[in-house]
Amino acid sequence: MDAQKAGARSGRASSVDNTYGSLMLKAAGVLRLRYVQCSQDTSLSPADAEELAEVFERIAEGDPAFDQIDPKEAIALAHRLLDDDHPELSILWPAGG
Repeated sequence: MDAQKAGARSGRASSVDNTYGSLMLKAAGVLRLRYVQCSQDTSLSPADAEELAEVFERIAEGDPAFDQIDPKEAIALAHRLLDDDHPELSILWPAGG
């Protein structure tokens, strides 16, 4: 029975990781669409948007070089991007933006 509980917990952790990664990838896509490809929003340069999109992708991949980024802040910024709700208020937003 303990093995089943451990497996269930592992499955939930995997699901959370997949959800987190998916959110990070969606945020990267929004950055590229809104600030790089369409270039209608000039509040962030295409270069800064591309760099931030790459950060989101590396977080989604679990790159240990990005472990120092607060996951709650990354999630909050991703939601702000998806909702177009003042992402520039995030501490993760590029200073030049």
